[in-house]
Amino acid sequence: MSRLQSTFARLRAEHRLAVIAYLTVGYPRLELTPTLVEAAAAAGADAVELGIPFSDPLADGRTIQAASQLALKNGVTVARALEVAKAARQQTEIPLLFMTYLNPILAYGLERFCRAAHDAGIDGLIVPDLPASESSDLRIAADASGIDLVFFVAPTSQEAAIEAACQAANGFIYCIAVTGVTGARAQLDPGLLPLIETVRRHTTLPVVVGFGISRPEHLKALAGKADGVIVASALLDAIARSPDDPATRVREFLTGLRPPP
Repeated sequence: MSRLQSTFARLRAEHRLAVIAYLTVGYPRLELTPTLVEAAAAAGADAVELGIPFSDPLADGRTIQAASQLALKNGVTVARALEVAKAARQQTEIPLLFMTYLNPILAYGLERFCRAAHDAGIDGLIVPDLPASESSDLRIAADASGIDLVFFVAPTSQEAAIEAACQAANGFIYCIAVTGVTGARAQLDPGLLPLIETVRRHTTLPVVVGFGISRPEHLKALAGKADGVIVASALLDAIARSPDDPATRVREFLTGLRPPP
């Protein structure tokens, strides 16, 4: 089993929801990212998603766009993100994923990128602008390098698209909790639970919910229904409030996110 698969299997046996923390590589400063990964793991994150900044992040809201722009100003490239991932892997054994858009991967080279990601200790890859129906080349490259792929489904997805995503993925299925771009929200979309039920009909892979996850109440509502959550914008917002001590903010936020048993 891959590191991702074994983590979800363990959490399922423990009846626990996985918490995946999203960090933008190079935000607030490039040299801090491995430290923030370590802080997230120490605070109970079950995996970390590392966002490689891109100049045109169509799926991302204001918070992640702002973090990505600062990271780009800080000199983050795909090559530097790979170096950061390798350094982060030395700090923790929890699964690490890359999230990036297709253009940076193509510019680096599909096979070269997947090999380098694997060598850096990356376990999974999320590419929000790559439909499952157009992913065969990346799937071949990722499979050859032992990288799990994750695909998105949304409350607006047609069942055929959901089925295609489930057939193409081998890491988990990323269920978008809201309609629109990323960003912390107060309420979950009423279409989310029916979406999870539809996904379950097409796959036995873990189902993870992201976009808008920001409160312990969200985790409580999803317990027993999803296998995990991704917290992104709310965590970056917390870092933004204390850029001089982001590791403390990461620990405090993630520790407070899990509802009491």
